Amino acid sequence: MLLRLLLLLLLLLSGSASLAADDTATLLAQAKTASGGAAWDTVFSLTGQGQMKAAGLDGSVETREDLATGRSVARYKLGLYQGANGYDGKVSWTLNPGGEVGVQDAAEALREARTAAWLSQRGYWFAQRGAAQWQPAQAREEAGRHYQVIRATPAGGEPVELWFGRDSQLLERTVTGLDTREPVVTRLSDWREVAGLRLPFRVVVDRGDEAANRVEIAYASFSAGAALADADFAVPRHEGGAHIVDATGVTRIPFRLVRDHIHIKVEVDGKPLQMLVDTGGVNILLPAALQKLGLQAEGELVARGAGEKSAEVKLAKATSLRLGGVLFEQPLFYVIDFGQVAAMEGEDFDGVIGYELFQRFGVTIDYAAQQLVLSTPEKFVKPANARAVPFTLAERIPIIQGEIDGVPARISIDTGSGSAIDLHSPFVARHGLKQRYNARYEALSGWGVGGPMRAWPVRLGQLAIGGFVLPDVAASLYTGDKGAFANADVDANIGGRVLGRFTVAFDYANKTVYLAPNANYAKPFRSDRSGLALLRDADVLKVYDVLAGSPAAQAGLQRDDRILRIGGEPVAARSLSQWRDLLSDAALQTPVPVVYQRDGKTRESAMTLRDLIPAHAERAKH
Repeated sequence: MLLRLLLLLLLLLSGSASLAADDTATLLAQAKTASGGAAWDTVFSLTGQGQMKAAGLDGSVETREDLATGRSVARYKLGLYQGANGYDGKVSWTLNPGGEVGVQDAAEALREARTAAWLSQRGYWFAQRGAAQWQPAQAREEAGRHYQVIRATPAGGEPVELWFGRDSQLLERTVTGLDTREPVVTRLSDWREVAGLRLPFRVVVDRGDEAANRVEIAYASFSAGAALADADFAVPRHEGGAHIVDATGVTRIPFRLVRDHIHIKVEVDGKPLQMLVDTGGVNILLPAALQKLGLQAEGELVARGAGEKSAEVKLAKATSLRLGGVLFEQPLFYVIDFGQVAAMEGEDFDGVIGYELFQRFGVTIDYAAQQLVLSTPEKFVKPANARAVPFTLAERIPIIQGEIDGVPARISIDTGSGSAIDLHSPFVARHGLKQRYNARYEALSGWGVGGPMRAWPVRLGQLAIGGFVLPDVAASLYTGDKGAFANADVDANIGGRVLGRFTVAFDYANKTVYLAPNANYAKPFRSDRSGLALLRDADVLKVYDVLAGSPAAQAGLQRDDRILRIGGEPVAARSLSQWRDLLSDAALQTPVPVVYQRDGKTRESAMTLRDLIPAHAERAKH
């Protein structure tokens, strides 16, 4: 049964015992008999209507399944919001509440879609509809209930667990995403007879241990055998109003780079706001911006980003969003508190412009000129001397192929990251990268949705993307087991410090990103030489973290110190981003005076800066 609306779980399994392999076939046959037996042999479609609860909202849902091919679609309405997701027999797609349509064609998305199709086909009863590899059934007990559990892997799909009630012999649960950090549990209950079939009228999909990420469906009716059309499952067109008001179909918007993040000015309901541009994100308003606009938020979701913790999410709808000559009508925003991100950025901002922009328009980011060029898909022009790099989409995120010191890697492109490249923990562990790069220490590497991130800074020998080879790239090795960088389906994430060496153009319509080197292409990758992690706090800089053994630690600086002057200048004379540049560029072995406050007393010291992660080639000589 298709329902990829919200996914994931916290599931506690007790002890288990394997059953004989022959029992698997018997168990499946018994389950088919209990569910209607031969009646399933002549039914090739199911359509259901019911009520749905999700994201703290109530609404309605309609589902259609093609049992012969595995095609499926679910269309829902929740309060003011509506959307859909489906599988057309080749790829899965989503129609987001904002009206944007995304086709999910990354390898992991295709595996997930194939398994969902196999479940819709009832492939566990009809081998001719799709082959699968099987493991012997196991007896399990949970919360006093007994189950017979079979793990199957459909051809081309991901593994799935089928939980059959020992007493009912009905399929009471499925668990997918077994080889990921975030399995998905679907519970089936309230079985009733329809046209000789026994069908579950209650479906609950759990994502994690957060009740806010639960989807509940109470079906009012099912019909079996209704005629289906290809159009029922076809990838739809974008919905809603979003267009470029200029007749040329092109608009140009200046931006500022702050910590290699793109800051642009927009208007929401006619009021000026400052936003970040993030390929990996969605349209977001911070709570303070929501209040400034006088909008109301509703619903309740939980989001996870690069940080290890989750964040509360609500939904809000505005009347208009305008950036340059682009106008969105009735735009949907997700409302999320970013915590200390603005303090680490050193500048306030009001939210994020994300996937919705990239999905609808051609987007060219001229980092050297600090200009964003937006165009209708038909007016999109690739940059001069650019190389085309194909990408696939995993949820909203573009994924390209690259190499990290000769090791093939699937790499996400993230304009919302100010890093050069962050390597995901499964990739780090699989290739022994902490040892390979002689990682010396773990440091604060950034702050995202879900809080701070810590990683091991190193230098790569080279990063190859799109036929370009970048040497001595400053990188971070993530080793945690939570957050986006613990995702095993992607190996690394490149951000603004790599992308800023190119003019980067995104053509989502043709799943292509273009890279054209700019004047910054050959510049060395800088890294912090002080060991300080700083936050902007009014007119001073607050020390958030000090790396043990670093120049800052040797100068006596500690967490929560308030820095007043650096190098003889008041810290208010520069932006936080500019101070970070200075602490990365200042001459080696030159003392940098620091004046700071601790416990109400003013103190002075000096940091003698040094490279904390020397260049890869330099390191190889020692």
